[in-house]
Amino acid sequence: MEKSTPYILRVRPKIPARLARLEELANNLWYSWDRPTRALFARLHPGLWKATGQSPKSFLKRIDEQRLLDAADDQVFIGNLNRVLAAYDTYHAYNLPASGADWLRKDDLVAYFCAEFGFHESFPIYSGGLGILAGDHCKAASDLRLPFVGIGLLYRQGYFHQTIDSDGNQIASNSDSHFEDMPIVPARLADGSEAYTSVDLQERKLNIKIWQAKVGHITLYLLDTDLDSNSPHDRDITHRLYGGDKVMRMEQEIVLGIGGVRALQTLGLKPTVWHINEGHAAFLVVERIRQKMADHGLDFAAALEYVAANTIFTTHTPVPAGHDHFNEGMVQAYFERYYPELKLSREEFLELGKTRDSADFNMTALAIRGTRFHNGVSRIHGGVSSEICGFMWPEIEHRENPMTYVTNGVHAPTFLASEWIEVLERHLGLEWSARMNDVEFWDDIKNIPDHLFWSVRQSLKAKMLNMVRERISAQHFRNQGSEAHLDRLLKYVNPENPNILTIGFARRFATYKRATMLFGDLDWLRTILDGSERPVVFIFAGKAHPADIPGQDLIRRITQISKMPEFIGKILMVEGYDLALSRKLVSGVDVWLNTPLHPLEASGTSGMKAGINGAINLSVLDGWWGESYDGENGWAIKPVSELLSEEVRTHEETRTLYELLQDHVVPLYYDHGKMGFSPDWVKMSKRSMASIMPRFNAKRMVGEYLAKCYLPASQQHRLFKEKQFESSHIIADWKARVRHSWPGVALRRMDAVQNEINFGESLRLEVAVRLNGLQPGDMVVEMLMGFQTKREELQSTRHYHFEDTGETTAAGESVFAIVVQPERCGKLEYHIRAYPYHDMLTHTFELGMMRWL
Repeated sequence: MEKSTPYILRVRPKIPARLARLEELANNLWYSWDRPTRALFARLHPGLWKATGQSPKSFLKRIDEQRLLDAADDQVFIGNLNRVLAAYDTYHAYNLPASGADWLRKDDLVAYFCAEFGFHESFPIYSGGLGILAGDHCKAASDLRLPFVGIGLLYRQGYFHQTIDSDGNQIASNSDSHFEDMPIVPARLADGSEAYTSVDLQERKLNIKIWQAKVGHITLYLLDTDLDSNSPHDRDITHRLYGGDKVMRMEQEIVLGIGGVRALQTLGLKPTVWHINEGHAAFLVVERIRQKMADHGLDFAAALEYVAANTIFTTHTPVPAGHDHFNEGMVQAYFERYYPELKLSREEFLELGKTRDSADFNMTALAIRGTRFHNGVSRIHGGVSSEICGFMWPEIEHRENPMTYVTNGVHAPTFLASEWIEVLERHLGLEWSARMNDVEFWDDIKNIPDHLFWSVRQSLKAKMLNMVRERISAQHFRNQGSEAHLDRLLKYVNPENPNILTIGFARRFATYKRATMLFGDLDWLRTILDGSERPVVFIFAGKAHPADIPGQDLIRRITQISKMPEFIGKILMVEGYDLALSRKLVSGVDVWLNTPLHPLEASGTSGMKAGINGAINLSVLDGWWGESYDGENGWAIKPVSELLSEEVRTHEETRTLYELLQDHVVPLYYDHGKMGFSPDWVKMSKRSMASIMPRFNAKRMVGEYLAKCYLPASQQHRLFKEKQFESSHIIADWKARVRHSWPGVALRRMDAVQNEINFGESLRLEVAVRLNGLQPGDMVVEMLMGFQTKREELQSTRHYHFEDTGETTAAGESVFAIVVQPERCGKLEYHIRAYPYHDMLTHTFELGMMRWL
């Protein structure tokens, strides 16, 4: 039989005039956090809405025109549409004042670079936590009406789709996205033509198309190399997120960093603040320096100071091995042409990415050298990062070096279940969203009636269980499972009876997250789960990277245990983890379990999403939980000493987990009162919500970036740019002079040391400083005084600055003196030190130099 040729014809419906603005809604990612907008599309055709992955743009191209005509005549639908449009127009018309000391100026613009952005499952250009965090950052920037743009890559293939077979093997599959179905349009120049830019890759030119997506008030620009004018290899550069080898990673990062800078330039955008979110985009530093040297005649040192002064670098990686690095040969191949433009030798260029432990070019090292604002993403991670990156400031103690932290937050409108909104409006007031960061305001959650709070929680759990049932059923039948066995699997996953303690664990399956820690002692676990009157079900979900075999082994192990007769139905491994499943799990489970190996959890945000919905966290004290746990809002697994082996640590922490489950979690949940639920459980659930919402939302996070980074960076931008970059030259020349002289700087005590004085008496100290060519005004001589303790750090330390007396010793040393009257009694300890100082420095210790007496 002869084969026929298939021809494809797409027939698009005509959208009635009354529904015309549906297309506007479909092309703004505002829908990713506005549930009424998504509900509007779903109402038109629930089946198609699900089949199109909840993509409004794809949905509108495939819906039958008759349904649109019927909707245009349906007064109920039109009423809902008008309410959505009213909210949309109000959101986009309202602008916060842009003047005043607390806000950026009208000519300011923040450019935020990241390798992935996660807004919604209909826009698959993300893989996990970094992307979702970047998406939440953009959403919060929109909510705050910041002058802000995002820059990323437009992938044909986002992260892989996951299925799990009957043996627990993860099967990864990839499919290409169709750009016409995504909420993007080509970026255009002032003359209306599509915008393109290019970068040089070794001896060839790579063309890049610029796309844009609207995210509420802000714009996200995405770079695409899949163009006919590029070679097949080059077209693939932006094909798959985190795909390919080292060469592909290098080329993606060149496109993101260098191409991103050029794309903004092509569009006529002039950022005053630049934010590198993780090291993938660090090459933007090199390109910006090159442009400043070419366009303004700056030397490399002055250009570096200008570029660094208004650039922020956020690291999300808690281990040195996690930072991107490339061998010298690869860097030479791609950047040899940059050397003469930067007026640097090969060695000087490679030094920009040098670390003390490796000859490779390290992207984190480049990012730190090219920025003056650096942060980790939780208090614990900030401390870890200050140690990992401490070699950048070799003479500064880790706790004082420029690495700080801004703890992550989650976008509440995206992840707070809509069922809570009416409750919050009724009991906290309509202003609850405007007072998102007000800690005292959120304490009023305790006034919500227990039975109402519990009913919302049970309703959310029922919806979550319904989705889990659907996914488990599809997974079971695809793996040739029987109907009878499915009934056993779903015995405790019953939306009609949600009165079962449900514990969730859903995240990336990396080994340090210890997904199988729960199974360290199966006999003890059997005892905990054995009670028929107090059933417990554990729901696991998550993906392991296709190259991470140990991570995939964890999925297999959970699947194997879930098949043991005593654990059937009590341990479930759900495939296909995505944003839709995540939203249901974090809002519906009773307890959110997190068991990372301390201190390898940089922040974590899934527990925040669960907490703002009233779920209770049971977690190792790592990442964000280390600063959230207060003894009343959840349970903490205290990390065992890092001096012990990982095996011993895991064993001890597993025992703590079992003790908490057996003695606290399960009994508390089933301590039912006369209303049919546990009043003390509801109390803790309320406390979880009240303590986490105001402190771990993305509006707080971006507001903190604004105060700690964006505002001072914009001020440094203006300072270093004015008068033909005069300040950039001054600070660069000053640093060169200090670096030259510093090896010869030394301190010497001149006064006789006193060991005891009476309270109220003064102490005069004199120090001679060999300046080695520097001026007295080039440094600070300082006394640190505090209570002596057995700990390494002084307690309640106070800082006192010496004054230059104008005198010199016979040896030519400058004399600095201070008169101190201690304000406290007791055994005080003091230290004397000196460090270079200039009032234009962004951070006091950015030179990394210190002399102690």
